[in-house]
Amino acid sequence: MAFPETRLRRLRRTAELRNLVCETRLTPDAFVYPMFVCPGEGVRKEVRSMPGVFNLSVDEAVKEAHEAYSLGVPSVILFGLPDKKDDIATGAWHEDGIVQQAARAMKREVPGLILMGDVCLCEYMSHGHCGIVKAAPQSLGAAVAAPPAATTQYEVVNDASLELLARTSVSLAKAGIDIIAPSDMMDGRVAAIRRALDAADFINTPILSYAAKFASAYYGPFREAADSAPQFGDRRSYQMDGANLREAMREIEADIEEGADMIMVKPAMPYLDVIAAARARFDLPLAAYQVSGEYAMIEAAAQNGWVDHDRIMMESLLSIRRAGASMILTYYAKSAAKLLA
Repeated sequence: MAFPETRLRRLRRTAELRNLVCETRLTPDAFVYPMFVCPGEGVRKEVRSMPGVFNLSVDEAVKEAHEAYSLGVPSVILFGLPDKKDDIATGAWHEDGIVQQAARAMKREVPGLILMGDVCLCEYMSHGHCGIVKAAPQSLGAAVAAPPAATTQYEVVNDASLELLARTSVSLAKAGIDIIAPSDMMDGRVAAIRRALDAADFINTPILSYAAKFASAYYGPFREAADSAPQFGDRRSYQMDGANLREAMREIEADIEEGADMIMVKPAMPYLDVIAAARARFDLPLAAYQVSGEYAMIEAAAQNGWVDHDRIMMESLLSIRRAGASMILTYYAKSAAKLLA
């Protein structure tokens, strides 16, 4: 059977035709806006490596959240910069922690906004790791009150860290956080957090698990923004190896079995294949985090005149959505929403 000549270009001829047959669409209601909250009043300090992103005091964070919501962005995720750090991450779980303060203020001033709370300990630990640290058995073999010296072998203590993560989650829920988002990559954290939330009568508070969080060089600017760089070593012993796709599927499956309501892949663009594989295999809502390094590279290239800022911003977001992400955590949430209006 002979087929007539097919001209695929026919449907690309005008903007109206292209829009009519568009397969993947971006909408502001798929965005989550990350925000960094710090102590003080009237503070709006730009992050050097992330132009257009700021450390914000609670009053300024409320204004920023209100603007995002007015643009159609339904959710923000909060990260805290405490005024003091210690070895048990007190600022993460204290009822008057900086994120808890911001959450209460946002609930009063922007009641329809969905608040996500990042649950990790690195910003609040004096050593910058995501859990309690002790000297490794081959060196001193005992827990240390202060961080091990740079030359000492160390390990992050998984089970003891779970208690702090669970305590942090309950504290955030009490402050008004709607969705708990653990990013620490400790084994068993989703189950521990679910038990703690249920015991505190937050049975309807969902968990968005950073289920496949890779040990990535793309996090550099975030560590400046959140003042969370490790004081020694790195996080490769508990964050995922970027070479391992099948392991990512096992991590996601484990978190779902423990009670995760939503799952996340982080970073986004370097791991589009992981997003696509997760979308094909799992039917839970799937988030992807367009991380600080992805943002910083686009900003730097645009400032140098090497790329068209708005076009590459939207193309990058579209690629994440096309790979299968239900929602995108992105520092471009406001900018993209304005273009989509």
